[in-house]
Amino acid sequence: MLSFPNCKINLGLRILRRRGDGYHDLETVFYPLAVKDALESIRSETLNFTSTGLPIPGEASSNLCLKAWQLLKKDFPQLPAIHIHLHKNIPIGAGLGGGSADGAFMLRLLDRQFGLQLSTEKFMSYAGQLGSDCPFFILNNPCLAGGRGEKLEPILLDLSSYRLALVNPGIHIGTAWAFSQCTPSSEGPSIREIIAEPINTWREQLVNDFEAPVCRAHPELKKIKEKLYQAGAIYASMTGSGSSFFGIFAKDSLPSVVDTADMPGFRLT
Repeated sequence: MLSFPNCKINLGLRILRRRGDGYHDLETVFYPLAVKDALESIRSETLNFTSTGLPIPGEASSNLCLKAWQLLKKDFPQLPAIHIHLHKNIPIGAGLGGGSADGAFMLRLLDRQFGLQLSTEKFMSYAGQLGSDCPFFILNNPCLAGGRGEKLEPILLDLSSYRLALVNPGIHIGTAWAFSQCTPSSEGPSIREIIAEPINTWREQLVNDFEAPVCRAHPELKKIKEKLYQAGAIYASMTGSGSSFFGIFAKDSLPSVVDTADMPGFRLT
């Protein structure tokens, strides 16, 4: 059985406060994009995992697809062994949530393949055990997110009349390092308020708190945002803890040719 996990971007990202448990409360909007991996599950005599496409760092045993199967196996002991194959297309460590998407879509795939009949509430619970971003990919619609990213409120936000450019420079940004560079603050207007305004007002207001420290450490990344605005973007920003950037363009004003020098991984969606 096949599934196609998609990525997300963050529209604004505020680090509000450090919590007593060591995590941070944040505020952001998750918005799904149609850049996808391919995920396949077939019955097998033993549980195993293979991958193609972009190289996946670390041990296969730590992959969220395997962890999703193991999580369900605890509650559904009849779940058979499977061979999981992942073709990785979403860049890794780029702020696009590709790993989280793979884990969440694996839960969905197993539910369909083996008739587990999980409720949305159960899906969200399992996904939350896999990672903070995973529950979003169960809903997979624009959401205002709070807490560690697991508190989700669906919102009406439709960017389908725009064109999005996504740029992945291939620089891996460690999430723990990125958090260590930010000073939490809850001052100023909320992302809920900013996102309700027209897109042409977002440029000066809708901020990703990770962007400034990441660009200080990697000054070359500032060129990507500058080029997106030079090409006519209405709004441009880094997504997640980086290092990918995106630009939102009016469809009728997107240049037929965009200068992609210093913009590796450029693609339109």
